[in-house]
Amino acid sequence: MAGKSIEVTTANFQAEVLDASEPVLIDFWAEWCGPCKMIAPLVEELSNDYAGRLKVGKLDADAHPEIMMQYGIMSIPTLLLFKGGEPVARIVGYKPKGDLVNKIEPHLN
Repeated sequence: MAGKSIEVTTANFQAEVLDASEPVLIDFWAEWCGPCKMIAPLVEELSNDYAGRLKVGKLDADAHPEIMMQYGIMSIPTLLLFKGGEPVARIVGYKPKGDLVNKIEPHLN
């Protein structure tokens, strides 16, 4: 089964992220953000690579600033990994796929 990222919003954040049984990686992005566009294909690859073990979501930072403020996100792209409803890893800025995997893998047990 191929993974597919989901759109996360203020309305579904609790159900899709905080109440999820599996770890959830959220990509905080914006349409105008160049580095966000560079990391987006890597995030989709992670969604496919870890299908069934990791839920991947994308949150439009411009549309949902209150969630960014709640988690102290000051710049994008930022990837936030949630496990058991709590953030357990944070990746700020563009990083190569290997760096993303190294941050995420330890939390996928």
